[in-house]
Amino acid sequence: MKRKSEQEEFEEFEEEKKQRIWSHGEHWLRGEMVGEGSSGSVFLATPKNPRRGEFGSMLNFPGLMAVKSAEVSDSESIRHEAEVLLDIKGCPFVIERFGEEITTSEEGGDHMVYNLLLEFASGGTLGDLIEKSNGHGLPEAEVRRYTRSILEGIKHIHKFDYVHCDLKPENILLVPNPATSTGSFVAKISDFGLAKKTKENYGQWRGTPTYLSPEALNDSEQEPPSDIWSLGCIVLEMLTGKSFSDLKPGCELEDFHYMFHHVCTPKIPAEVSGVARDFLKSCLAMRSCERLTAEKLLLHQFVIRPKPSKAARHTKGKVVCSSSGYADGSKPSADCHASSAIVRRIPPPPGFEILAALV
Repeated sequence: MKRKSEQEEFEEFEEEKKQRIWSHGEHWLRGEMVGEGSSGSVFLATPKNPRRGEFGSMLNFPGLMAVKSAEVSDSESIRHEAEVLLDIKGCPFVIERFGEEITTSEEGGDHMVYNLLLEFASGGTLGDLIEKSNGHGLPEAEVRRYTRSILEGIKHIHKFDYVHCDLKPENILLVPNPATSTGSFVAKISDFGLAKKTKENYGQWRGTPTYLSPEALNDSEQEPPSDIWSLGCIVLEMLTGKSFSDLKPGCELEDFHYMFHHVCTPKIPAEVSGVARDFLKSCLAMRSCERLTAEKLLLHQFVIRPKPSKAARHTKGKVVCSSSGYADGSKPSADCHASSAIVRRIPPPPGFEILAALV
């Protein structure tokens, strides 16, 4: 039998040690790990038996959640994300925050873990979906729908004077749309660990170089127009199946600096439709002052949904009601809303009507 090397034994010990610190919460059970990154690890989580909160009200956890965890000493990024999500709560196009909790190792000791409970996205990430296209991109109708959702989220974020700073396909999560029974997904913005307040200057850029604006890379300036540039990069990737670095093979960070200094506008592939091309130019203008705001982009032909006929509106209304459990098409009560993971009797969140309109 082959003996394990010292390195293998050390890695195995570290893994066992890591597993011992991931304990359950007071009102939820930790499940399997589904992701790991620089800011922490992500696990599935399910609620324990219904219990009453601090003020006697029932805790409304969905049947399945995601919990982002890190040792308290390394949890600054996740704590910051929790604060931002609390500040901007109430948007159906931003991932929902259910709460936070510090847990300790089941063996006791000094291991304390900070946990952020979040909405679980069963559809994965937009990046996963693009990858499945094998470099061909998504159907334009699908791209328009996801772009509308992302724009609504960006508009909400900017309304609260925040800049996301790290918009990319991997940070756009796909959550089942509660307004339909067709299995469609809503794109929701996630991962706010690098978000900052407008006019807040850190002296260096934050985020992923491939999706950063010229002014971010060149001048470390990241304001709302920088998020719009990132959106343009995401839309281009959805349409073509390729990122900027794929469209320009061998492209390194220095190449991005060169491109921004010597090219007026990034080249948009010929196969992109005219209306999509115009939308991209409104996002990818080299000068930040020439990019449209999220609010104005929502009026662009690329994302505006044509008004349905009266007959179509009547039919669609019945479908939506049926998915809420009303076969006769009657209007559902105010406290009926299907969440992404479980049907709960709680008031519909702000913007639920917008979700229905985006389907």
